Amino acid sequence: MIVSTQEFRKGLRILLDKEPFVIVDFQHVKPGKGAAFVKTRVKSLITGNVLDKTFRSGEKFEEPDVEEKEMQYLYKEEDKFYFMDVNNYEQLFIEEKNLGDAKNYLKEGMTIAVLFHNGEPIGAEIQNFVDLKIVKTEPGVRGDTAQNATKPAVLETGFTIQVPLFVEEGDTVKIDTRTGEYVERVNK
Repeated sequence: MIVSTQEFRKGLRILLDKEPFVIVDFQHVKPGKGAAFVKTRVKSLITGNVLDKTFRSGEKFEEPDVEEKEMQYLYKEEDKFYFMDVNNYEQLFIEEKNLGDAKNYLKEGMTIAVLFHNGEPIGAEIQNFVDLKIVKTEPGVRGDTAQNATKPAVLETGFTIQVPLFVEEGDTVKIDTRTGEYVERVNK
């Protein structure tokens, strides 16, 4: 399918130099003189590199052959993350460099969308919010009531985030995977 710069939106996938990219941000610019153009920030679905590109208004692009499969995260071994297709139970691995920030929030048994380009796994899309347990954090200091004071906390995945002082070890917290920020404490 062919898409034009007028159809650009965040999250749209396009093919540039035979490589699949996703549009992170874009801005239509109409200068007083000359032709209109689109300033675009795109992220490679294969390498994770973010590029700033400028396209002429009306330029057309092919949508890449990117397939999403629902897969369950199994385990990590060295720099490989292993997944199982929930429909046919086939297993495969994705290298850590291809997972981007999603690797920080993966816990065993979690189901996510794994992206395939030309039959090869190239990355994963995790949901926007995940609930993870705090396994290590210092207790909040009594009397430390500074506005928005935070402390580091280690999640069950091994990733460290900043949380408010009242969050304790064993608490489950909701995290925004797009920003890596604490959202709220979850009562279970």
